[in-house]
Amino acid sequence: MAGIGVIVNPKSRRNLRDPGAALRLERKLGDHGVLRRAGSIEELYRIAEDFRRLDIDVLAISGGDGTGHVTLTGFLDVYGGAMVPQVALLRGGTMNTVANSVGVPRGGPEGLLARLVGAYARRALLPLAGVERRVMCVRPEGGRAQYGFLFGTGVVHGFLAEYYRSGAATPWVAATTLARGIGSAAVGGPMIRRMAAPFRGSVALDDGTTWPERDYLTIAAGSIADIGLRFRPFHRFAERDGAFHVLGIHTSPLGFVAELPRIQRCRPMRSGKAYDAVSTRAVLSSHTGRFDFMIDGDLHVSQGTRLEIAMGPKVRLLVVRPTR
Repeated sequence: MAGIGVIVNPKSRRNLRDPGAALRLERKLGDHGVLRRAGSIEELYRIAEDFRRLDIDVLAISGGDGTGHVTLTGFLDVYGGAMVPQVALLRGGTMNTVANSVGVPRGGPEGLLARLVGAYARRALLPLAGVERRVMCVRPEGGRAQYGFLFGTGVVHGFLAEYYRSGAATPWVAATTLARGIGSAAVGGPMIRRMAAPFRGSVALDDGTTWPERDYLTIAAGSIADIGLRFRPFHRFAERDGAFHVLGIHTSPLGFVAELPRIQRCRPMRSGKAYDAVSTRAVLSSHTGRFDFMIDGDLHVSQGTRLEIAMGPKVRLLVVRPTR
């Protein structure tokens, strides 16, 4: 049975606030596919195996970046070397950076699913439109591989930890967290010291280049340009097929704040602020034996002295625009 397979996380903030959301999505889907609720990693893997048996054409994910990262990791594991279905990001999460970066139109999950169902029904006359992006494979020492489009240590992890601490994760809270962080950087306040705790370590790249052991404000990598809040640090993400853009930012917090207008315009930071490379592989070595890092908005902690980022497989992301 081909069709659309919809994944819903019943534990997401949105679905906890609105328990009827999944049922409304199911009604929008109709007889064009199946909807499954994945409340745990074990359930997600069972659903991925089920969708593979059903030969689902489109994997539609109701949720933001974190839900997308966890879902793609499960499906890539289950599908092994086979191509996963085309992916439709239905938004609805705390952060929707990946959807924004590839041009998924604004809207809620129900409206985006209705639009997808209409486009799927017309696919014989008009093929589904989309873009291909590679995911990165992040593998901590002794841990399992996880997949995503964005990675960051240091201030990238620290900003999100501060943002999530409020308990009300909204675009407004994200913007005010950034503004408070900038203000704290200007006066050397406690918030920026907490948010910008450095990553101490070194980085080895695929061409033999090594970035020295030192304090980094962040080691960050992306296979898309955006990292959220309209900032686009990974301006070289598409420079070489099969490679990602990696940055080792070593300026001060205040020096980084001064670079934010350039980052927002997708321009490189000024000389002396960061190491910058396009690579298929980056091996991070931690001086402390611990990694606090982010993948697509999800926060992770791993013990060990080594973490590898490698280029992963291509994923086709559908971009279904409104019909005129």
